[in-house]
Amino acid sequence: MPISSLLPILYRIGQLYMISKHSHEQSDRGEGVEVVQNEPYEDPIHGKGQYTEKRVYLNSKLPSWARAVVPRIFYVTEKAWNYYPYTITGKCSFLPKFSIHIETKYEDNNGSNDNIFNSEAKDLEREVCFVDIAYDEIPERYYKDSEDLRYFKSEKTQRGMLTEGWRDTQKPIMCSYKLVTVKFEVWGLQTRVEQFVHKVVRDILLIGHRQAFAWVDEWYDMAMDDVRMYEKNMHEQTNIKVWFDQPSTNSPPADEIQSDANTSVC
Repeated sequence: MPISSLLPILYRIGQLYMISKHSHEQSDRGEGVEVVQNEPYEDPIHGKGQYTEKRVYLNSKLPSWARAVVPRIFYVTEKAWNYYPYTITGKCSFLPKFSIHIETKYEDNNGSNDNIFNSEAKDLEREVCFVDIAYDEIPERYYKDSEDLRYFKSEKTQRGMLTEGWRDTQKPIMCSYKLVTVKFEVWGLQTRVEQFVHKVVRDILLIGHRQAFAWVDEWYDMAMDDVRMYEKNMHEQTNIKVWFDQPSTNSPPADEIQSDANTSVC
């Protein structure tokens, strides 16, 4: 997934900004992303990073065949360890034998490193999928003229518009590599569910990275402290949207949200 003209530190800021804003926009009527934890973390191997735990409520976004087999209020727990330029993301739910595992590495190239996950995925069957943030189709409901990178040009950076073949002509350029593993070990549904989840993950990554580029004028002047403050404020606002629109008469008051949410289902 090559990202045009974004140096690594700029991409990191843009990514944090995009995730926070996107989550807020997509949260409504009791569904969306609730942030449970977001705090510094240090790993003996990977060093200093950031640990995040979220609950993603998405019942209405599931196809009818999936809604028939999940509870009315269904969420996926996402745990992420961000040691940029390397991150680990795990997703699980209270459905048995269902999990998503994503490893991410970032490099300053246009997607030319075929062996970036060679050691991690040596025993896995892999399908390589290139994601073009400018020319790949996205679901119609997510399309916005202002986020069409074929026609967008940044006022602050003068970057864009992205023309055909931009991956081979844009300098500097970097790529976000994702190793996505989906498991749903239930006979009769395994293939259907795993294929559906892979498509959803791909769509999310495509839309998010389009937005990170299209919103560059909003975050370009931010420092890391600025975007962390923005992230904190957006998390608080998004949690309120999710909790107080839940279709339940037993939603906890605001001062109980954090303590209740610390219970993990993984």
